[in-house]
Amino acid sequence: MLGGYFNFSEIHALIMRFDIITKLLSYFYPITTKIRTEKNGIVELTYSSGRKILDNSNANYSYGSLQRILKFGLEKIEFTKVNDVLLLGLGGGSVIHTLRNDFGFTGKITAVEIDKTIIDIAMNEFELMLDANLETIHTDATEYVKNNAKKSDLLIVDIYIDAIVPSDFYTTQFWNNALQLINKNGYFIFNACIFNENSEKQMSDLLNYLRTSNSIQLFNKVEGTNTLIVGTKN
Repeated sequence: MLGGYFNFSEIHALIMRFDIITKLLSYFYPITTKIRTEKNGIVELTYSSGRKILDNSNANYSYGSLQRILKFGLEKIEFTKVNDVLLLGLGGGSVIHTLRNDFGFTGKITAVEIDKTIIDIAMNEFELMLDANLETIHTDATEYVKNNAKKSDLLIVDIYIDAIVPSDFYTTQFWNNALQLINKNGYFIFNACIFNENSEKQMSDLLNYLRTSNSIQLFNKVEGTNTLIVGTKN
């Protein structure tokens, strides 16, 4: 400390020390911070048993059951055929950690997220800023798939507000645009939450559309809750 002021390295050391203390305390009781976001209302960043989890009042956003659900879907993918990934819906970035740590994927990941606060949480609280092969784009996913042309080998659609997948992401218009961004014989995963009759009808219509030109696997009640569509573009 010089002249009563902390320099950057001292501030960083203090933050790291505080984080270590918080992590240790979390083994005794959960420590939760509530954060107001641009699009997702208030989310809860919780340190529990040494791990950070991102939730809102109705659903896990990252690093809990959601991470296990997406890992289940990723186990159906042949990663020897995947060079780059397009992720629509970043959340806390748990699927990125799963790709890197559980599947050894080292290729390019492009993550699209509409909520700038969520991007900041993922970067700073879950250390995604350390991933040199990750690009984050702050925009609406429906606009992104409509206005971009770069293709990937794996598309992951993991978008919801609160506990609901917005209806736009069940539409044939969205999926027609999204499928254009997948290479031939590439893969896609759609994490769909079904909670009402309308979303069941939307899902039925979507499945009929996707089956016309793709190979589809449907998994219901993954982790007792979510529906996953895992597909290959023919």
